[in-house]
Amino acid sequence: MVSTGHYENFPVASVLCPPHLRSTILAIYRYARAADDIADEGADDRTTRARKLSAYRHDLDAIFAGRPASRQWPEIFRPLEIAIRTHGLPHEPLADLLSAFTQDIDNPSYPDRDALVDYCRRSANPIGRLLLHLHRVDNPARLAQSDHLCTALQLINFWQDLSVDLPRGRVYLPLADAHRHGVSLEDPSRLIDSASTRRLVACLCDWAGAEMRRGAPLALALPGRTGWEARLVVQGGLRVLDKIRASGFATVGMRPTLGVRDLPRMLWRGLRMRLSSDAGFA
Repeated sequence: MVSTGHYENFPVASVLCPPHLRSTILAIYRYARAADDIADEGADDRTTRARKLSAYRHDLDAIFAGRPASRQWPEIFRPLEIAIRTHGLPHEPLADLLSAFTQDIDNPSYPDRDALVDYCRRSANPIGRLLLHLHRVDNPARLAQSDHLCTALQLINFWQDLSVDLPRGRVYLPLADAHRHGVSLEDPSRLIDSASTRRLVACLCDWAGAEMRRGAPLALALPGRTGWEARLVVQGGLRVLDKIRASGFATVGMRPTLGVRDLPRMLWRGLRMRLSSDAGFA
């Protein structure tokens, strides 16, 4: 799997990735990472960010149309053009990523889970679909599993990062869920850890876990090294959920992280996924 920086549960072109695909996966990663940074990092104002992402989208459309990209991001679009030519990468998922990053500029609120799932459809699911394309997997059932897996990982990352995102005004908590648990999001930067926020996070983690259960069988269907990498991606997400649970769902005030000590457990659980029919959830 691949990370766009905030999707920290995806290893980037790891040692398990087939060597002949590493340069392409890195090209996709750098494309997504650079666009995400335009939307989210630095001191540019909203207008400048939108203008830059529009120019970035123009370069993407240009290389798909057989025209040269501008000279603004040659380190991004030259490798991406080679990847598109070599592997026939589709336009839609690459464009969907830019749609999500453009949405991030305005830090919108999400009224309900459907709205957040739509965001994940464009911000996370394209990564999985691009990787399945590289592995020549186009079965509709597998694509659907990939979508559930990527959405689950994005949701887990949101609930892991609440203490980082909320002070910055980034609110991925669905308003309907927050209201149901008595949590006000009028001023997210002032939200503090409480019994109500913990109940909210617990409920949202249950949702992310359910999405993971729907997507995890994909890891058992992919062959060889690719399947093993997918298993570790699944187990990385599940391990973050474990740590959120161990914190008492207190991620409004702290951020649980993965470390080297978590790897043996992830590997063991990945092995159990291979040997059992429970997709590693026992």
